[in-house]
Amino acid sequence: MMSRPVVKPELVDFMRKELKPFSGGLAEIEAYANERGIPIIPHETAVFLNMIVGMLKPQRILEIGTAIGFSGSMMAQHLGEEGHLTTIDRFDIMIERAKNNFEKMGLSDKVTLLEGDAANILPTLDETFDLIFMDSAKAKYYEFLPHCMRVLEEGGMLIIDDVFQGGTILEDEKEIPRRVRKIHRRLNLLMDTVLNHPSLETSLVPLGDGLLMIKKIAPHDFSYILEEI
Repeated sequence: MMSRPVVKPELVDFMRKELKPFSGGLAEIEAYANERGIPIIPHETAVFLNMIVGMLKPQRILEIGTAIGFSGSMMAQHLGEEGHLTTIDRFDIMIERAKNNFEKMGLSDKVTLLEGDAANILPTLDETFDLIFMDSAKAKYYEFLPHCMRVLEEGGMLIIDDVFQGGTILEDEKEIPRRVRKIHRRLNLLMDTVLNHPSLETSLVPLGDGLLMIKKIAPHDFSYILEEI
């Protein structure tokens, strides 16, 4: 989330001014979102993700949280001839804008937009993915983890955006406003589960409101989480 960076404001300002801007359609989508306060990943996160996707060269990408199609378009541009992006969103206005942006970017043939709640869609997926990018309801990240790990290929990567909750992730739950305690609790459960798990390699990157990067190095059944929540 652009409004809650976890590094010094002057460094955020430096990164957003000095990192290479996007061009063409991506620049237009980014500017449109920023001018209207539409939530997309901040520029410094987008540049980092663009580099990571370019290095990994995934051919099957799953995105949870399409918004207006900015991050999806950016990732889809790296797909090869047989590559495909599947993206999920439940908000009609975002879906309409995303479809228009995918069409303008010439990516409609490479993108499948699944309309509905990810909580209902994820359990139905029967294909696997090389890369998953999750930027959706923060309180759902822990619940979505078992589904993501089920469809993530061994050696594949799950990248989760906005995991630091504006830097409050380390605060005692009693100090957290009641309205966001569920998010706080679930994000901490997510961290506790993945950071030292023997089947995963993980890293945290302090860009935007924090990126959690998870590489699946061995199969593991995380479905027990669904029974806990």
